[in-house]
Amino acid sequence: MAADEGRFGRLGEIRACWCPPGIRPVVPKQQVREYVYAYAAVAPQLGRMTALILPYANTQMMNLFLKQVSEDFAEYFIIMQVDRAAWHRSKSLQIPENIRLLAQPSHSPELMPVEHIWEDIRENYFYNRILKSMDKVVDTLCQGLVELSAAPERLRSLTYFPHLRISC
Repeated sequence: MAADEGRFGRLGEIRACWCPPGIRPVVPKQQVREYVYAYAAVAPQLGRMTALILPYANTQMMNLFLKQVSEDFAEYFIIMQVDRAAWHRSKSLQIPENIRLLAQPSHSPELMPVEHIWEDIRENYFYNRILKSMDKVVDTLCQGLVELSAAPERLRSLTYFPHLRISC
């Protein structure tokens, strides 16, 4: 598996968009700095994902997330690829019995499959939109995560990197 956190909020990002010739597109932008963090762990071979939306990215939230992953994948022993964030290496991190963390090399986000999940959700649900409240941000993020979880083939195509393929 691979796990990562993504920050989502009301700080809008403008992206290029299509429009008919001769029409100038108008895209809204806002500068409200409020955020929530989506934690996701993906099992690319299975096309399964577990996700939580939490208020912070820290050791306490990571403990909650690892407990949830452990319960959702209780029938498996999990080797989980993580980046080198401080809360992934904390001495107070409580790692469940069925999980072992494997730190990826420093400064290598291209190796993290979950980064593609964040890109997909931002592109399909957040770009060129203004969300009037944090509740709307959470609702939009939930919609994206639920729809992606319900599409195992799409999830697999986004995340099943060659370095995660195990052959016997």
